[in-house]
Amino acid sequence: MRLKQLIKASSGRLSLTPPLKQGLFGNTGSILMLHRVVPDETAAALPHREPLCVGKSSFENLLLWLKQHFDCVPLAELFALNGTSDRRPRVALTFDDGWRDNAVHAFPLLRQHQVPASIFLSTDFIGSARRFWWEAIGETLWGSFGAEARERLAATLRQLQLAPPAELAAEQPDEQRSKALAGFLQRLKRLPADQLQALADGCPEPAAPHALDWQQVAEMEASGLVRFGPHGASHAILTELDESSLEAEVQRSRETLDRHCAAPLPIYCYPNGDHDAHVHAALRRQGYRLALSTRPGLVRNRPTEDLALPRIGVSHQSARQPGLLAWRLLQGVRQ
Repeated sequence: MRLKQLIKASSGRLSLTPPLKQGLFGNTGSILMLHRVVPDETAAALPHREPLCVGKSSFENLLLWLKQHFDCVPLAELFALNGTSDRRPRVALTFDDGWRDNAVHAFPLLRQHQVPASIFLSTDFIGSARRFWWEAIGETLWGSFGAEARERLAATLRQLQLAPPAELAAEQPDEQRSKALAGFLQRLKRLPADQLQALADGCPEPAAPHALDWQQVAEMEASGLVRFGPHGASHAILTELDESSLEAEVQRSRETLDRHCAAPLPIYCYPNGDHDAHVHAALRRQGYRLALSTRPGLVRNRPTEDLALPRIGVSHQSARQPGLLAWRLLQGVRQ
């Protein structure tokens, strides 16, 4: 670990020692943001995967660490902060999108360690062959489907004046190639959702669907450990939609969850974390008074309405070295 990271991890660990923890974190709640849990630790650590992926062993390490230092509670219970400072700080786990590996790799560990979680679904993807663009485009350009598929997609992107980095086709170390790919995928984020989806649909078909199916959703919900909420329908960036499209997007995700889940969460989760007053008004019309952002920070009171609740992102690195996550939580205290 680099010196800067060592200092952060040491500061984070120190903040959770008994003399300091209650003063810093007493009567606070932390919402952690995850996306995927994958079996290969080495693959999860590459820069283009690391922000969204946590290796399975690192995820179990995270759960054990959280149980040591926090009360792991359902998201709805996190908001019932009771105004006392004599209990351990609370933490709630959230997963965005609805990746299939949430059921295959994350849920067995959640069940084994009895840690509750909330999963926010992009409902158009659930039970379908629809692909998440980051995975489809990223893995095709990475070469996971072969050089021919990579070049075919690269040619399409060049036609759109979006030439992929030259490093991807060069004989470079994986770390360098992955960093270049990560930067390029960040550039693609601002393309229209339908254009990104079309590019993803043109990529090779994966061995298994990217997203959960409704049977997996039902099985996890029936366990009592997992609840589900809306993360958009198509995962479109809500701030970029016109009024009618925005209304339809929010309503479709809510109605789909109402049909398939016994107790959907009355909490929205913004795709990509983007929101504004226009989006807030649409959520209120659909009955939402709470929504999750990607703004870092801690929950300090019992909100009756908060459409920009803070969360702390968890990467593979911070799951593997939880002192780094503790440092991020410490920064949340200072927000």
